[in-house]
This record gives sequence, C-alpha cells and structure tokens, in this order.
Amino acid sequence: MGAGIEFNQAAFRHGITEERICYALKRSQYEGPMDDYENKYIVLGFDNSGNLLEIFYNCIDDETINVFHAMKCRSIFYPLLDE
Repeated sequence: MGAGIEFNQAAFRHGITEERICYALKRSQYEGPMDDYENKYIVLGFDNSGNLLEIFYNCIDDETINVFHAMKCRSIFYPLLDE
C-alpha cells in the first residue's frame, strides 16, 4: 500500500471516521484484490476500539490510494482472515 491516502466521501457513509480507517489500514489482518474487479482492493483490519472493519480502496498511483468504503466487517469476509 502506498504512503498517501485520499478519501472519497462515500468512505464515511457508515459513520467510520478517517482516524479509525487509518488505524485499521496500518494494522491490517488481510489485504488483497477483490475478485472480478480491476484496481479494487479490500483490507480487513481492527480500528482503535477493536472493531474489525472492511475497507475498500483503489490505487491512484504507486504512492496513493483512494478509500471509498469503510464499515464494520460483514461475516461474508471473515473467511479471508484464514488466508
């Protein structure tokens, strides 16, 4: 993941703050490409309150990502933690 993080307003739709997103990104438990999508990635990580978040982003360039989705992790993504 690149050093820079940009945020689409949609990333905050579920009430997750920028601080919580950044915390989870830095402590990711899983990161990988989304199946069937080009340039769409998922991160599962714990925020500063211990909540597991799902975060989706696109790469803008080699140094910057654009976070466009963040919410409490849905159970459909739990199996990724075993990879």
